[in-house]
Amino acid sequence: MQIKRINVNGEGLNRFFGPLEAKIMELLWSSGELSIREVQSVLSQENPISVNAVMTVMNRLREKGQLAKTTGGIGRARGAKFKPVLAKEEFLAEQMKAVSQGLFQEYGSLVVTHMIDALDEADPEVIAKLEQKLNEMKQEKKS
Repeated sequence: MQIKRINVNGEGLNRFFGPLEAKIMELLWSSGELSIREVQSVLSQENPISVNAVMTVMNRLREKGQLAKTTGGIGRARGAKFKPVLAKEEFLAEQMKAVSQGLFQEYGSLVVTHMIDALDEADPEVIAKLEQKLNEMKQEKKS
């Protein structure tokens, strides 16, 4: 489920989603399976929002493959619940992989140069993982 457009000026989930989409995804990731009314109720605690607006956005997220919908109950008690298709970590990993592969394919050495420059500010654990991966790749090439 690769996101088609990325907002490079956005922060966090707003890089991949619109503001309301990001709030809904974050809520569902933290709460699990919720109905449209339950999502609307939580979101309205911060700012009033209509059920129709929430329903529209959640159905669009479903059409985009980000949410799964299940229906249960009988008659008037029948209701739909939505949950994310992927865990937040899985979603972010999938998007980062798609972005980085696309950048490497299109810009190659320029991307590597900028990533190396960014290592000055990187967490030492990230640098250690990179070093480990490079060593593994070197060993594979020797074999």
